[in-house]
Amino acid sequence: MTALRQLLEEEVTVVRGFVGLLEREQRLLIEGDVDGLPELLQDKNELAARLAAIAEQRRATLAADGLSADRAGVAAWFAAHPGEDDARTAWAELLPLATQARELNRLNGEVIQLRLQSNAQAIAALVGSSGALGLYGPDGQSRPGGSGRISDSA
Repeated sequence: MTALRQLLEEEVTVVRGFVGLLEREQRLLIEGDVDGLPELLQDKNELAARLAAIAEQRRATLAADGLSADRAGVAAWFAAHPGEDDARTAWAELLPLATQARELNRLNGEVIQLRLQSNAQAIAALVGSSGALGLYGPDGQSRPGGSGRISDSA
């Protein structure tokens, strides 16, 4: 087994796991279940670090053959190794998985932004209404609207 084939197969496995985490993250975000997010974030960071290490190994492996680490470099490697069908299969599986991961990550970012905007609007409404009506004083006690003074200008 060539080093590149082994790296590509490992990368497929890790990206599959990453996609699974992103799908789980999306469910938690949509349901508003934030309790599971810290553990999930730790798992995501670990997988992201593994993916970065694999990408660096792939870059070094291709560079050792005088090739770039991009799609063109991988295509050139396949041209030089026509019998590497398993590596080619892994690469063909990796590309759509990477696209799926990128799209899930983008969508999760949008869900997070929507949640943040909703929370900011709710806070603004609460702060705005309590400030305008003067419902609570600095001591936390309720107060009537206005300044608390009786107007004698009538």
